Amino acid sequence: MQNSKTIIPKILTRENFTQFGDVIEVNDNAKNFSINDGFTQRYHDLAQVDVTQENGRTLINIFRSTPLEQPVSINMMERHPLSSQAFIPMGQQPYLVVVAPKGELDITKLEVFLASSNQGVNYHKGTWHHYCLALNHVSDFLVVDRGGVGDNCDVINLDGSLVIAQS
Repeated sequence: MQNSKTIIPKILTRENFTQFGDVIEVNDNAKNFSINDGFTQRYHDLAQVDVTQENGRTLINIFRSTPLEQPVSINMMERHPLSSQAFIPMGQQPYLVVVAPKGELDITKLEVFLASSNQGVNYHKGTWHHYCLALNHVSDFLVVDRGGVGDNCDVINLDGSLVIAQS
């Protein structure tokens, strides 16, 4: 592809993802406590689910994502102006997270993260993101987002000149 720019994915961490949303994972920093007579450890309040604008309601969905051919060209970005949207992997495969800050889409501020199978992400309201990019195998994701009235998905098509380095 002529005039393409390759973006190298960063490892996903809570610290480097803060401006885009929450990383949903079990780690030593997560608030946790014992429940169910000590047989369960509850990792508590891992993401700020934000779906109530304009009388929205919480939806629980499963998205089944097919990996794209690598290297992946970024052909679109979307955002949800009325709510957050969380993706939690249900398998053992890593995946890619492509994001850009809230506001008008600025592709020079686009970032790519490599998420492990034990990390979910919760995009803040208005954060630009690519749809889920499974790696290696078809993968299922539990998705928590908003249902209700109002247009909650803005999509911008891109020319594909931004390419993610092979993962």
